[in-house]
Amino acid sequence: MGVGTAEGDAVVTEVLLITGMAGAGVTTVLKTLEDLGWETVDSVPLSLLTRVVALPPDSGETPRPLAFGFGTRTRNFDPAAVLRRFEQLREEPGVEVGMLFLDCSEGELARRFAETRRRHPLADDRPAAEGIALERRLLEPLRARANRLIDTTRLTSNQLAQEIRRTFRRDGTVGTTLTIESFGFARGVPAGVDLVFDMRFLRNPHWVPELRPRTGLDPEVAAYVAADPAYDEAVGRIEELLLLLVPRYHAEGKPYVTVAFGCTGGKHRSVHVAERVGRRLREAGFCPTITHRDLAAAPQDALEGRPSRQ
Repeated sequence: MGVGTAEGDAVVTEVLLITGMAGAGVTTVLKTLEDLGWETVDSVPLSLLTRVVALPPDSGETPRPLAFGFGTRTRNFDPAAVLRRFEQLREEPGVEVGMLFLDCSEGELARRFAETRRRHPLADDRPAAEGIALERRLLEPLRARANRLIDTTRLTSNQLAQEIRRTFRRDGTVGTTLTIESFGFARGVPAGVDLVFDMRFLRNPHWVPELRPRTGLDPEVAAYVAADPAYDEAVGRIEELLLLLVPRYHAEGKPYVTVAFGCTGGKHRSVHVAERVGRRLREAGFCPTITHRDLAAAPQDALEGRPSRQ
């Protein structure tokens, strides 16, 4: 598949339809493709799909590849209609379309739903296993038609993102896969990390009642963390250090680099700083994958005790 490739004078637009079992990683794939320069849309209604593909790029821009995520959570989802639209797109001039299906074992999916305390979209008030079995039967025609399949049963979100990067890099190079991860020290340091930064010197939103149930993705939590007097200088120096080191890792042929930011529970300070540093690296031309290991976990900050300066 190619984007902006010429066939005579024609420009070919690459379109990827992404579907699969709920909990198998569609959101991770979309975020990773976005980091790679794709335009991504999640849960797009089928009635809008063709219109979105037909939209011309901004004046003077080479069209970027398009990725559409959909599944049983998508409004009016109908596998037969998806297949019809897939075949219609294949007939469109200037469009090169593929379908990626994300599969996963029933046991692993049930474990993921239990761990995150999310309800399966087809389970309603029944056990997640029943919804998973129904979804598998419903999606089988799409699985059979997909021209690429990834089984995520034994893959972490980080490993899935790495697989997508290897498969869909537009420049054909392998390069260094850069991962920015947040975590909570209360649950241990992640395995295989190259660089660890401890964010526990920053003031902790856990001790502010209205911020405690939120996460570092929330603007008010981010503002609270960023107001710490040490924040600007410390995080700025970390960013400058990474901008120095990451190109050198690449020059040495290191295929994977993982940078981890930790706080006590892994929900507030580390999450915010990981997001900020990830944005800074993107602005510098890198394509990091950002993951939050303990974002959905139960709070652990009480283990640290209330700080006197909080």
